[in-house]
Amino acid sequence: MKECKTTDGKIRSKLRSALVRKALGYDSTETVSEYVSNEEGEIKLTKKKVTVKSVAPDMTAIKLLMDEQSPLEQMTDEQLEQEKSRLLELLQKSETKKKEK
Repeated sequence: MKECKTTDGKIRSKLRSALVRKALGYDSTETVSEYVSNEEGEIKLTKKKVTVKSVAPDMTAIKLLMDEQSPLEQMTDEQLEQEKSRLLELLQKSETKKKEK
């Protein structure tokens, strides 16, 4: 029974991470390679095109995340501080990833 809860928790965590990524927007790298076969039958790479596409933040994902959040008026001071720390950490991670690129 514990195994199911652990697996369920991991899946929920991955889904939430994917939803946050979609809500914030992200960059996607697409690589297209073209190969040609010469007279000896060897296959050689002739062209390689790498494209970086920026995916804009998704309003539906943002709305889902906002609906998931508990109303601020109902949160205690401790819960508000935890939420503030979580959001600041998320923002910092997002900015660090952008700087790395």
